[in-house]
Amino acid sequence: MRHRSVAPLLSLLLAAVPAGLALAQPAQVLDLHQVMADPDWIGQPVERMWWSWDGDTAYYSAKRIGSNVRDTYAQPIDGGAATLVDGAARGGIDALAPLYDAARTRMAFVRNGDVFVRDLRGGALQQLTRSEALESQLQWARDGALVWRSGNDWFRWSAATGVGQAATLKAEDAPGTAPKADELRERQLRYIETLRVERARRDEMREQSDAWRRVDPTRAPAPAYLGKDVEIQGSALSPDGRWLLAVTQAKGAESGQKGKMPQYVTESGYEEFEDVRTRVGRGDPAPQSLWLVSVADGQVRELKTDSLPGIGADPLAALRKTAGQDPLKGNRALRLEAGGPDGIADGARWSDDSRGLALMLHAVDNKDRWLATVDLAQARLLPVHRLTDEAWINWGFNDFGWMPDGGDLWFLSEESGWSHLYRASGGRARALTSGRWEASMPVLSADGRSFLFLCNRARPGDYEVCQVDAAGGSVREITALDGVEDFVASPDGSHVLVRHSRSYLPPQLSVVDAAGGSARQLTDTRSAEFKRFDWLQPEYVQVPSKHRAGTVWGKYYGPATMEPGRKYPVVMFVHGAGYLQNVSDRYPNYFREQMFHNLLVQQGYIVLDLDFRASEGYGRDWRTAIYRQMGHPELEDHLDGIDWLVAHKQADRERVGIYGGSYGGFLTFMALFREPGTFKAGAALRPVSDWSQYNHAYTANILNTPALDPGAYAKSSPLEYAEGLQDHLLIAHGMIDDNVFYKDSVMLAQRLIELRKDKWELASYPLERHGFVHADSWYDEYRRILELFNRTLKAP
Repeated sequence: MRHRSVAPLLSLLLAAVPAGLALAQPAQVLDLHQVMADPDWIGQPVERMWWSWDGDTAYYSAKRIGSNVRDTYAQPIDGGAATLVDGAARGGIDALAPLYDAARTRMAFVRNGDVFVRDLRGGALQQLTRSEALESQLQWARDGALVWRSGNDWFRWSAATGVGQAATLKAEDAPGTAPKADELRERQLRYIETLRVERARRDEMREQSDAWRRVDPTRAPAPAYLGKDVEIQGSALSPDGRWLLAVTQAKGAESGQKGKMPQYVTESGYEEFEDVRTRVGRGDPAPQSLWLVSVADGQVRELKTDSLPGIGADPLAALRKTAGQDPLKGNRALRLEAGGPDGIADGARWSDDSRGLALMLHAVDNKDRWLATVDLAQARLLPVHRLTDEAWINWGFNDFGWMPDGGDLWFLSEESGWSHLYRASGGRARALTSGRWEASMPVLSADGRSFLFLCNRARPGDYEVCQVDAAGGSVREITALDGVEDFVASPDGSHVLVRHSRSYLPPQLSVVDAAGGSARQLTDTRSAEFKRFDWLQPEYVQVPSKHRAGTVWGKYYGPATMEPGRKYPVVMFVHGAGYLQNVSDRYPNYFREQMFHNLLVQQGYIVLDLDFRASEGYGRDWRTAIYRQMGHPELEDHLDGIDWLVAHKQADRERVGIYGGSYGGFLTFMALFREPGTFKAGAALRPVSDWSQYNHAYTANILNTPALDPGAYAKSSPLEYAEGLQDHLLIAHGMIDDNVFYKDSVMLAQRLIELRKDKWELASYPLERHGFVHADSWYDEYRRILELFNRTLKAP
């Protein structure tokens, strides 16, 4: 385990501290009011960051103290104090995610929905649009032109011609489309000559107008008509403006019945109702269709998926048969990789020479992912790579793009069991990185000769910026910060701006040379009050699995010196989201809980926080261990954690409590219900009590759907095991939670009532959603948790 710091002085100070004192608990007595106060008292973390065009300044955004407003600051790269960018000055700054032209002489970006171009040779800024419309999907052409999207319209700019409309899509029948056969209409036209003549003249006018438009260079291209029976989901224009990819789904596709969430405490004084999402299996994602449009003549051709390997196979055939469902007929339904402002920007990539279009396609069942290019002349898909998973394709690690030559593609894939970077050429893909670690967030360097990306090579929770040559080879770590969150290279590629954090350091900015070396920390936004606390540093531990899972990583919080012969009560914390990593060097999502763990240690407890199976950062097999059995492998890992604490940390096996929110609340239910007597108390916060109530995008991947795989839902439902409750349980839930509905806790409460269970309580929070935002609610919730543990786990 490496202990490295951004600031060299801090590194020297830490090196001078004896190892045993690294766990010294705060000298100050912690107070629950302070721990659960509005986090403004900690100081504002750096939320987003970007470079100025000249590489002299870093811009970043941070929440304003006592407000939800996000301010922008300018931080000199050479050091010194940051300054607030306000008023008219905001109109002259650069923005997030700039796009550079091939010559690296200009960059384009979207700020406040409008398109800007900055000349990197002198800094001149040109605003190309100024409207309420939201522009997106910028792309440079190799000849220096720029295209972007606004709604279903596309625009193209060049220094020579200015801005012009380049393409338009319409979900309508093309003018002149023959109507459906109708005997009455035909009779009218047969009998009434005037009607026939007027129709012919209308057709002539339209055809002449279309002919003039096609040959008149001053006219915008005619719209491409996709038909009135579809809804446009997105599009992608080639940089030269000749070709347009359109993505549609059937108009009025079944979306399932939406839920109605009541709100009781309202400004109006009346009960109000909010529409919320559909449940899993009741609003399956609609399949999409892909169309290739020739902009010049409006010709529309469908991109068939028959050529994709495995498209006709049904990975769920056995489950369909068991469930008595009809077998799949024809090819599986597909969707383009989603993301970006318009929903498809992450799934389509044009090369800057407009010769190549690459698509990332997912089966709706999410068992397969294909990377394919498009033969523009023949309007057909050419498969490049197939990733298949009997469980589900990861939500992340789906990045891909073109190499600068426009011939090869790069992409991420978990096919080895770990996310790594690949390069595809001539129909073959080869790995650029390998090993039992994960590569993420890849970005091509300014010169196109190497990739920068995040890696966790040293251990799963230690994230650095890494570099590898575009042809492959050895991987180099260019930072030594342990807790890198993300990064962005300077416009000239010489430096890298890094957002990083530590256990008690909210995300801050540092800058490092792109070739590597010592990082220079630019910000420390923590308050003086927060820095005065001598916080308890977590000990990173490896718990051996007795269930053939290898090692379970954890964070242990305990006193620096254990009292000989004393057995300590245990609190186990369970992180949320399932696929989330909390055992890392980064500032935790659960920073309040971390402070609460300091308080627990002061009050005589020891605490263990595990990255149980299903957590992020540990490869594909760890992620998918819960397929069709949520709440089982994870519980085994926590049971192993208890054994480890008893063997190594003087834990009292008879005094173990557990708590967590969301997925952590679900697992708290499973712990108390499936292992009665092992956990003497548990607090389930905003918990899932039955996965059939949750959303489709998350749940169907792990458990399929309730109709198809009812056994998986039964095995994974706390409601099925509620009769096992014999210990103390606190349930706490926000009543306007639009993620895990409050209904989950109400159902579980009714189940416990019917089972005549005692020693449980339900705390409701009328003005809280999934993530609490009011300090009063945080305090009340954790007061209840602390009182529960003190009442049930402290020795008499």
